[in-house]
Amino acid sequence: MSTDGRGPIETATAELASWLTSAVGEPVPVGPPRTDGDAPGLTVWPLELRPARQTRSSGAVREPYRFTVRYLICATGPAGLPRLDRVLTAATTEGGYAVVLEAGDPPLWTAFGAAPRPALLIDVPAQVDHPTPSAPPVRQPLRLRQLGVHSLTGRVVGPEDQPLAAMRVELAATGSATRTDPDGRFLIVGVPHDPEHPGPVRLRLTGRGLVLTADVDPTEPDLVIVCAPPTH
Repeated sequence: MSTDGRGPIETATAELASWLTSAVGEPVPVGPPRTDGDAPGLTVWPLELRPARQTRSSGAVREPYRFTVRYLICATGPAGLPRLDRVLTAATTEGGYAVVLEAGDPPLWTAFGAAPRPALLIDVPAQVDHPTPSAPPVRQPLRLRQLGVHSLTGRVVGPEDQPLAAMRVELAATGSATRTDPDGRFLIVGVPHDPEHPGPVRLRLTGRGLVLTADVDPTEPDLVIVCAPPTH
């Protein structure tokens, strides 16, 4: 949304109509092509939405969703031709808008119930902006503490204590991962340890068609994680 509450299509339409007014020297109404009996001049009408290349978001900031609005600018009657000339000249001279000369399809005019006439297509870039989340205010003095690290060791087994080799064991908090050896044993080093907030550590296990998580006690000297196949 723009700062005045208008959406991206409405904003693009208003900006193009304003530019057309300056190029032609008179207001250009927003509406479908006029029939031959109406007053001569130009009309501008949003015809379709077209995809645009997106950029990848990173972190907490979301990139806008980009697209293009294609507008039909058409003349009604001979008096509309000089106005269309001024639009074409301004667009190709200033280079602010992309002009497409492909508005002569008979089905297009049939759909509007209007006779074919000279027209332009103008592509206007638009985007949907995503608000950036604001960080909550810091109400307490900043306190830095150095956390210790330790290692997690254990085994991954199946039913009847059968060791499961080549299982991927990932520390969900950091993404550190390893695989179990032929005896089902694993070792993950560098596990953060906060003595003021002790609690379980979440592991993510994948392999053999299984995907599961396990909350384990980091103080346990030799963990045993049982992976049982799903029951139906």
